[in-house]
Amino acid sequence: MNKFSLAKVICLVFVVCTATAICCPAQTFSTISNFNSFNGSDPFGTLAQGLNGDFYSTTLGGGANSDGTVFLVTPTGTLTVRHSFDKTDGSAPNSGVVLGADRNFYGVTQGGGANNQGTIFKITPSGHLTTLYSFCPLAGCADGDDPQGTLVEATNGNFYGTTYGGGPNNVGTIFEISRTGTFTSLHSFCSEANCADGEIPQQGLVQANNGNLYGTAPYGGTNSGGVIYQLTPSGTFSVIYSFCAQTNCADGSTPYAALILAANGNLYGTTAGGGTNNNGTVFEVTTAGQLTTLYTFCPNTGCADGANPEGPLVQATDGKLYGMTFAGGANGKGAIFAITPSGTFTTLYSFCSQTSCDDGEGPYLTGLLQATNGTLYGTTPQGGNKTYGTVFSLAVGLGPFVKTVPTAGRVGAAVTILGNGLTGTTAVSFNGTAATFTVVSDTEITTTVPTGATTGRVQVTTPTGTLNSNVRFRVL
Repeated sequence: MNKFSLAKVICLVFVVCTATAICCPAQTFSTISNFNSFNGSDPFGTLAQGLNGDFYSTTLGGGANSDGTVFLVTPTGTLTVRHSFDKTDGSAPNSGVVLGADRNFYGVTQGGGANNQGTIFKITPSGHLTTLYSFCPLAGCADGDDPQGTLVEATNGNFYGTTYGGGPNNVGTIFEISRTGTFTSLHSFCSEANCADGEIPQQGLVQANNGNLYGTAPYGGTNSGGVIYQLTPSGTFSVIYSFCAQTNCADGSTPYAALILAANGNLYGTTAGGGTNNNGTVFEVTTAGQLTTLYTFCPNTGCADGANPEGPLVQATDGKLYGMTFAGGANGKGAIFAITPSGTFTTLYSFCSQTSCDDGEGPYLTGLLQATNGTLYGTTPQGGNKTYGTVFSLAVGLGPFVKTVPTAGRVGAAVTILGNGLTGTTAVSFNGTAATFTVVSDTEITTTVPTGATTGRVQVTTPTGTLNSNVRFRVL
């Protein structure tokens, strides 16, 4: 079996439910772009907002060489291929890209590269790609192979990620890489008896306020239901929670999705299986490993609320967590949902609500992006008018804001502020401390962390009003 299609096959074992539509008139859903193979196909990665206000991500296939692409799409739906992979520089990227503090994007490919086992790459916004590392340079792939998770840039300026395979036990690794390509393997999964430390991680990590990194592995663990783990930046690994700790895996199982850090300092995520109805869960977990199940999918016949969430959540500026399910919903092809940190759940949209699923179907592993205009954007790897996937928007009535890259730094550190309508900005402050700044464009400001700044929101005063950052900037 082709390893790039393995994950799709695994997820199909979950029950696909159908149900009556749930009407949410306050939301406006729009398909803004369709993939057609020439411009890419199967977009599994979450979108990332760029300096120009457009969104960047990857497709698993399609493009000039059928090896996948890095693409740009505007908020109105104009789609442009920035790079077509050709096996020598990588193949089959499925996790999107992340905007680094150096203003370049970083990502991974599952295959291709010097050893055909995957790569880590850097790409400029204009499309110049540099391969930073090719996996498996030595026999046995002790460094890992088949990386599938989105990278995260830590406060030390290095990127951290995972591989789906390779390592001494051939079930995945965690690695660190610098912007210039210095690579370090930090942990090999299944290093503990009976794989109590987990195995086959499918997505990446998140850095919490304590400086440690957290992630999930969908298999292994004490109860064979997957794990949540902690990794210090220097590489000390520990499992903080093993799923299926409750009878019949009521606490969830198979956590494919990456975790997110919420405003309250806790981590939130989803499991694709388990829960009371074995259709997945949404959970909250502290950095000490105290887990609370917030919602169990498919409480009623038909799974109208959705089933089998496999992608990460995002916390929007209203404090709610937004995500997608692979199955369930009114048409059995997945749904978009919102949930409060305390567990109040709402289904917002059911995919395949249009003829021939022109609105997309089966969002798998991908999450949502809240752009600085307030609107949510996402992709589906299937459906659309060409059946190769879609890009969509979902307006839920949220206003504009600004976003900082990075979200933490020391006094004097360079910071890029992303937003809309920034021309004519008269002031920038970090939690009330004024900063010097340069307006680069209508969507970008450059600044530095001012002396005396403390942790808190960044504020930007524009001709039309004051915009707050979506998360607190942490002064280190």
